[in-house]
Amino acid sequence: MATTTVPEGASRPPAPPRPDYAGPRRGRSAAEASREAFVALLARDLAVLKKNLGEFIGRTVIQPFLLVFVFLYVFPQIGQAVGGGSRGGEAAFASVLVAGVVGISIMFQGIMAVALPLSTEFGYTKEIEDRVLAPMPVWMVAAGKVAAGAVQGLIAAAIVFPIAAVVHAKGVAAHLAVHWPILLTLLPLACIMCASLGLVLGTRIEPRNIAAMFGFIVLPMTFLGGTYYTWGSLHHVQVGGFAWLQTLVLVNPLLYVTEGFRAALTHSGHMHLYVIYPVLLAMAAFLLWQGIKGFRKRVLA
Repeated sequence: MATTTVPEGASRPPAPPRPDYAGPRRGRSAAEASREAFVALLARDLAVLKKNLGEFIGRTVIQPFLLVFVFLYVFPQIGQAVGGGSRGGEAAFASVLVAGVVGISIMFQGIMAVALPLSTEFGYTKEIEDRVLAPMPVWMVAAGKVAAGAVQGLIAAAIVFPIAAVVHAKGVAAHLAVHWPILLTLLPLACIMCASLGLVLGTRIEPRNIAAMFGFIVLPMTFLGGTYYTWGSLHHVQVGGFAWLQTLVLVNPLLYVTEGFRAALTHSGHMHLYVIYPVLLAMAAFLLWQGIKGFRKRVLA
């Protein structure tokens, strides 16, 4: 086979371009690069979710299913009083509980999808260092985490609602009525707020204290977040004529999520929507700001 000898000092001709390579992007602005990197990171997180879909569905379904199964199926079957002990009371409790389990499912996904991975990435894996090398501002990396967590919250709500609506004993069906304008506006807002809460917890709590987070933060939020009762019913809990518990739980973000879903999915009594929407917007903005602030501090420390 004949070979071509390149004289000493002469430059080699450039290699022919690969047919599948279009060459480097020229003239791309910083905003375009940031947007493309943001979409790529979000696509990566969704690809990981698709790969672990079975695990995701399992952790999403188990708690709401057990709550609905025990309260709405087992208790009525064994004659255990729930919802006042009457059939009408049981059906009313079922309506209250359906909205509650949808709310806590979204909250748990916000924490499981954002806070727990962050504790690992800031810990021994140091994976967060790879993410912040992307051609985008650090705050956009944090916002990408929130976006991925919000998408998982949406999927969780879609999975849990049919279970909560179907699993019940005979005669204990929830009185459901979907109000679509409320549902379609409340659902993304609640998912973003809960994912932002996960970002705050993931950046503020050390990895070694993650287990304690569930006992001291998540569990009180669940039981005092209106999962099993409406906010209005708490006015019966008084000391000296002051409804102290009804006032105390107003600091709980989950309360506004569960009350909002009662307005969106049932005929049950609920907090006024002109309170729910502004508070959820304010909490989402505040938690997102605090989460990004904590994220920047952990990354740049």
